[in-house]
Amino acid sequence: MKLQRYDTSYIKDYMETPEGYLTVNVPITRPGVFPYQRQDGTVQMEAKLPDEIFSDRTIFSARSKPVTDGHPNEPVTIENYQSYAKGMSHTDSRVEDFKLYISLTVTDKVLIEKIHDGYNEISIGFLSDVVAESGTYNGDQYEYIQRNVEINHIAIVEKGRAGPEVAIRADSDAWQIDEKGGNTEMVKIKIEGSEYEIDPAVKTYIDALKAKEETAKVKGDSVDALQGRYDALEVKLQNTEQELTNTKAKQVSTDELDKKVEERVGLISTAKPLLGDSFDFAGKTDREIKEAVISTTKQDFKGDGKSEDYINAFFDATVDQVQSTGFSSTGANSAYTGDAGGNKDLEDMKNQRLNMRK
Repeated sequence: MKLQRYDTSYIKDYMETPEGYLTVNVPITRPGVFPYQRQDGTVQMEAKLPDEIFSDRTIFSARSKPVTDGHPNEPVTIENYQSYAKGMSHTDSRVEDFKLYISLTVTDKVLIEKIHDGYNEISIGFLSDVVAESGTYNGDQYEYIQRNVEINHIAIVEKGRAGPEVAIRADSDAWQIDEKGGNTEMVKIKIEGSEYEIDPAVKTYIDALKAKEETAKVKGDSVDALQGRYDALEVKLQNTEQELTNTKAKQVSTDELDKKVEERVGLISTAKPLLGDSFDFAGKTDREIKEAVISTTKQDFKGDGKSEDYINAFFDATVDQVQSTGFSSTGANSAYTGDAGGNKDLEDMKNQRLNMRK
């Protein structure tokens, strides 16, 4: 018949999920020789051998098992799961650093608050065949061996209360204690360059504090990252608003467009008699057209560096001059004055002049 046993370890670190749950990654047992105390106060040394603790049976038995607040008075089953379960172990049980690890998530608010208040001890409740067989493991003598270990639940308990009397159902049940043996070794920790040996429980507490500090730092970094993204979006919004303002400023109203079309048509109508039918107005700016007109009377004209007012005044004067005197004089060659009006030959000469750039 399998007997009930309770082992202990410590929460080394945990992480809060966005929903407020706590996820814990923890070693739940390891090979060794440990003292187990029964309800009558007797203590017996029991061995957890690697081939038992690291067997598939034991490793798989840790998966998807209920997390409880202390040890219940009975094994947790589907019949009482709702009464005891405060979370669930994951399915990642594995051997690391010669220990059996698994992660679990605590979903009960009250138990989470207890963990924050110092409940940092993990205690597995398991069933095992306790076989009377003496021997030595790692220098520690034992009287019994635990075989066919199957984990039933994973309890979170107040430190030092891994084996509360209320959890003991039968005289044969026992819980692991720290007073004797167990091959407990001091662990080393380095503080500001110096190395110290301390109790594993103290190191666990320090590790938990570091994890909590790291969690807070990650949250702080997240806030900084969000602030950076917000600032970048604000700058982008300001640039977009400025581009929209510039675009609106460049937009031409219907009246303004009509006026510009009318001015363009007037310019071409004025310039065309001077430039001839062969002149291509497409793609030319008003200034380029005006400079072309000016060049008809002043071939060495260069508009580079001249102001718009200068070009406009020169253009107007050129048009006035040509309209009043023709390209060269008011004589028979005048294109506008028509001194030779009525004379068909002169009319032909004017047309020839106008089209001389074809």
